[in-house]
Amino acid sequence: MKDPVSLLPLPPAAFHILMAVAAEDRHGYAIIQDVAERTGGGIKLSAGTLYRSIQRMLEQGLIVETRERPEPKEDDKRRRYYRITPFGKMVARAEARRLKDLVRLARERGFATGRA
Repeated sequence: MKDPVSLLPLPPAAFHILMAVAAEDRHGYAIIQDVAERTGGGIKLSAGTLYRSIQRMLEQGLIVETRERPEPKEDDKRRRYYRITPFGKMVARAEARRLKDLVRLARERGFATGRA
């Protein structure tokens, strides 16, 4: 298995996609909606960015396309659902640590305060 740190820094879109699929399997449009909601509309993934990122993340082993589907009445057969992998979780944790360390350094230099 690759070292999770070897994929850092993650592109912001990839990190947000990992956060979106961390709790549950999601299809593309649900990922776009989740990211927009969690960021208060600050980040709006385009379909192109989303699917280019998903393709790269599938190749890197961060996510997988799952065969499990919701109930037929809640599903659209055209949708593809994605799930974070154990390796994807390791990479997301490593990226979160990297970002936390960057914020700590910024605070030490007076570029960030404890407030949002």
